[in-house]
Amino acid sequence: MNRYRTGPETPRLELRALTVSDAQAFFALNSHPDVMRHTGEPALQSVEEARSAIENYTDFEKVGYGRWACVFKETQKIIGFCGLKYLTDFDLVDVGYRFLPEYWGRGLATEACAASLAFGFHTLELEEIFAFALRENPASIRVLEKVGMQPDGEVIYDDIAALRFRKQRP
Repeated sequence: MNRYRTGPETPRLELRALTVSDAQAFFALNSHPDVMRHTGEPALQSVEEARSAIENYTDFEKVGYGRWACVFKETQKIIGFCGLKYLTDFDLVDVGYRFLPEYWGRGLATEACAASLAFGFHTLELEEIFAFALRENPASIRVLEKVGMQPDGEVIYDDIAALRFRKQRP
């Protein structure tokens, strides 16, 4: 499978699969306390753990798509990730994103999320895409609203209560 390791491009971002050479940037993102408090996931503890997570990320091989690194064109720096993930526990496709705090409030998550949704609907021809956000994360909820996702109840996701959002193919 492995088809879509390169994702859509936006005016300010290039989206592409992470490689092991991105381990330091992936660690910086996924160990940052301000980022991780909004995820419900444990923070990475080392660059080696980040490298292992990248090496063992199999979504591109299994389903042909996944979460992409968001490379800020202006600096060529990885500033976050965004993309689609098939969630076997729910049998649905989820859009997710995570950005370094110094890039919050600039519309980059909205830009990446909108591009990921368009990719899912137009390239993958998905009928619907979901998203999950913690109630305590109003900025993430606002991103989902801006890209046209609608509230669709509450679920337990990774043992945490989360709001669920949904968007159908336009």
